[in-house]
Amino acid sequence: MAKRYETVIGLEVHVELATKTKIFCGCSTVFGGAPNTHTCPVCTGMPGSLPVLNKKVLEYAVAVGLATNCEITRFSKFDRKNYFYPDNPQDYQISQLYLPICRNGRVEIETSAGKKDIRIHEIHMEEDAGKLVHDDWNDTSLVDFNRSGVPLIEIVSEPDMRTSEEVIAYLEKLRMTIQYLGASDCKLNEGSMRADVNLSVREVGSPEFGTRTEMKNINSFKAITHAIEGETRRQIELLEEGKAVIQETRRWDDNKESSHSMRSKEDAQDYRYFPEPDLVPIVVSDEFLAEVKAAQPEMQPEKIERYVKEYQIPEYDAGIITGTKKMADFFEETCALGAAPKKVSNWLMTETMRLQKENSMDEDQIPFSAKHLAALIRMADSGEINNNVAKEAFAQMFKDDTDPEKYVKDNGLASVSDEGELRAIIEGVIADNPQAVEDIHAGKKKAMGALVGATMKATQGKANPAVINKILGELL
Repeated sequence: MAKRYETVIGLEVHVELATKTKIFCGCSTVFGGAPNTHTCPVCTGMPGSLPVLNKKVLEYAVAVGLATNCEITRFSKFDRKNYFYPDNPQDYQISQLYLPICRNGRVEIETSAGKKDIRIHEIHMEEDAGKLVHDDWNDTSLVDFNRSGVPLIEIVSEPDMRTSEEVIAYLEKLRMTIQYLGASDCKLNEGSMRADVNLSVREVGSPEFGTRTEMKNINSFKAITHAIEGETRRQIELLEEGKAVIQETRRWDDNKESSHSMRSKEDAQDYRYFPEPDLVPIVVSDEFLAEVKAAQPEMQPEKIERYVKEYQIPEYDAGIITGTKKMADFFEETCALGAAPKKVSNWLMTETMRLQKENSMDEDQIPFSAKHLAALIRMADSGEINNNVAKEAFAQMFKDDTDPEKYVKDNGLASVSDEGELRAIIEGVIADNPQAVEDIHAGKKKAMGALVGATMKATQGKANPAVINKILGELL
């Protein structure tokens, strides 16, 4: 009988916090900028420079801990993690090992298999390293320290996940929670959210974990899914061949759909951790904790409940709209301008999401204003434009935030709703389509569609369908 295996997965998720300055100095954290322009003696590791903790980093870390049901460590310290890479200016990283700021949390995920809690072992604060830029033409490597000292939290899960679907659900839940808090934009493509995947396989029913490997800094959900599936296959093949899985760090190449070994996996003792002597311990007071708790925003579950009650939209709609804070805020802003909530949710869930997908945009990228969407809905509701024109105006609005009222006026797209004008056109259509008229009188209702279509063609698609049907009913 063939052996059956299961995958055991734990994640280390690094999140860049949305502070304006770095964790231990006053340098800018803005993404981009000319190399080595967002630097100072502290974040470039100059001798004699001293770090000072950015209080906002602590606020964000505690906020994320509270939102993920963690215990907040009231007496916390920083430690030095020693390693030697060219992009690590001090030859150590200031991190937390012994007393991390948050511990013993959990988040609930939902997959096709149902709901499940994923436990969080800890969340700790640390500084990011710089970035190596490889120049293949000159066969050199350059170092950009703009990212050095950018504040991170690392969210370390327990090995509770078994499938790539669970992993993606967990990451999406974390991303949404952190975005709602405003603690980070969590853009995987810009590296502000990065995941290391620790993965092992074992026979189903075995109480022992297999030997794990770690895949570093995978920066898209698609790549993470491929990496998990590829590494699972690789480990099972090794075990089936009677070979051992080696504990190591591997790099996933999404183009080649395979991973390769980078180095043997280090354990904590290899980093020679010791308490950071230049930073005082962090004491989280009752007052500080109360302030952070009071500042926690309305999260998705509460928003869904309120939207169903306050805006009278289906729970399904509310769940989709609140999937990102940006879309939830946009929905509320548009409704506040007088647009009907259900109409707003329809435009966001259909045309907006369709065009976002076609343009490979994130769900929180909405390239038009709430004011213009509200105007478009008002025009459609009043019969000023028909549905086809509304979609055309929306496509233009999505492209460059065009004012829909101006677009309709400039392109002569307003509905032909004058009954006298339409009646004359429809009388001509009826005269030109005697067979359709005969079919209608014979009880063939579908023939009405031919007359409506002919009228729309005669008015270049600008007629109001409701008015067309009304006049046809009277004339026939």
